[in-house]
Amino acid sequence: MVNTGSPYILLKRSRKTALFSASGTGVILLDNSSESQAVRQPTGDQAFLPQASNGICGRLGDKWTVEVIWRLSLADRRRLRFSHLKKETKGITQRMLTLTLRNLERDGFVRRHYYPEVPPRVEYELTELGSGILASLQGLNLFIRGNLTHIEENRRIYDDAGE
Repeated sequence: MVNTGSPYILLKRSRKTALFSASGTGVILLDNSSESQAVRQPTGDQAFLPQASNGICGRLGDKWTVEVIWRLSLADRRRLRFSHLKKETKGITQRMLTLTLRNLERDGFVRRHYYPEVPPRVEYELTELGSGILASLQGLNLFIRGNLTHIEENRRIYDDAGE
């Protein structure tokens, strides 16, 4: 192991070289194809350095979070009632919507407004942080849209080979 002066630890084993984050949350496999076995690292704005996500990436990757953020973004700076979100998010249970909204509120992506009426009324809106994640989600969406036919072809080839 070699400390590279970055938050990554360089690990060289036989023919493979990898950078592991010091916290153990990420790995970058490095290409060893050159004669000198020199380590090539991404530079500048093109570098993708995995960071500890504290569960945020997992949360954004769950079944409902992105859809709830998307529904709230369509409200165009208006608050949406819980019942409206439940109706518009096909297939989500009341429990899952509650958990998803609580987690988004805890992370600061959503703001909850409670009105102590009879019956109680609860409304949700995206915070500035929640609106900020939309650009990243849009980038991912554009990548998927641009590569969907290639992905579907790969799936078809994979599935056909398994039969």
